[in-house]
Amino acid sequence: MKFIDEARIEVIGGNGGNGCASFCREKFRPFGGPDGGDGGKGGSIWAVADRNINTLVDFRYSKVHRAKDGEPGRGSDCYGKGADDITLRIPVGTLIVDETNGEIIADMTEHGQTELLAKGGEGGWGNIHFKSSTNRAPRQKTEGKEGERRELRLELKVLADVGLLGMPNAGKSTFITAVSNAKPKIADYPFTTLHPNLGVVRVSHEKSFVIADIPGLIEGAAEGAGLGHQFLKHLQRTNLLLHIVDMSQFDANVDPVKEAKALVKELEKYDPSLAQKPRWMVLNKLDVVPEDDRKKVVKDFVKRMGFKGPVFEISALSHEGCPELVNAIYKHLEEKRALEHRAEETTITEEARAISSIDADDPRFKVID
Repeated sequence: MKFIDEARIEVIGGNGGNGCASFCREKFRPFGGPDGGDGGKGGSIWAVADRNINTLVDFRYSKVHRAKDGEPGRGSDCYGKGADDITLRIPVGTLIVDETNGEIIADMTEHGQTELLAKGGEGGWGNIHFKSSTNRAPRQKTEGKEGERRELRLELKVLADVGLLGMPNAGKSTFITAVSNAKPKIADYPFTTLHPNLGVVRVSHEKSFVIADIPGLIEGAAEGAGLGHQFLKHLQRTNLLLHIVDMSQFDANVDPVKEAKALVKELEKYDPSLAQKPRWMVLNKLDVVPEDDRKKVVKDFVKRMGFKGPVFEISALSHEGCPELVNAIYKHLEEKRALEHRAEETTITEEARAISSIDADDPRFKVID
């Protein structure tokens, strides 16, 4: 199935049915009075997050989604039938944006999350609602309201704990294959990866995290070079970035330090907050570097790079250093979750203290029987 991570659609809610102006004309009831029923409600359009869907390809070919109109009211107090709602199933991690004003309508981050996209119009009132002691034969009725109409942009941002970042052929696909259940395409030419890949990394039977591999970046990606930076949005939800660097030194004209710095600049151009995310340097393909030269090569790279964060030396092909890196990642994610949990508990405790400090004798908080 083709991977589609952005689509534009139009959603149109159904119109409400018109109310009816009718009078009872039965035998022995020559003046039975008004009996016009209300119109039915127009159908609404809802979005539901579904973890079993991983692409927006269905919305690339089906762009207009229109709900049916409600039925009009009839005589004999017959109300019009309301139209059925339409439910659109979208992948978890989809951002729904109104194209007209740029408003974010919903961020679908949980399975089963439901959001209203276009509300159906209310049905009109029949003349039965207008009868009174002074108006016994009302001829008033109201028309049904129009349903909402919106032009939306759907943006899929994959949900992952860790994101892989690097130049083409840095070994990102080989790494995700070595540590997870993902099976991306691997070849010896640039831009082998054309769409994001997700893999679940099992640390143990009950311990795991999700890792995302995106197509490689090159200098000038912000201006559209290579595949551009269109896939960087998939790294915005991650908690940690792994910067994979090719240390094989097959080409003397290629400077890994220069490439790494250029990639960081591309991150800053795309989204400064993304460049501020925790980022670890992963030096890959060290198995092809002579053992006597490894320490010197790594030390020289870190010094020239001026990098202050964690640095890991691995070989994704031979799996050397991969288990240590996986364990360090899981420990980092667990510590981050623990900090977030403690912060939530602190907030709840402060709210509870604020409530308990309320003066029961304060007249503003008196319970009125």
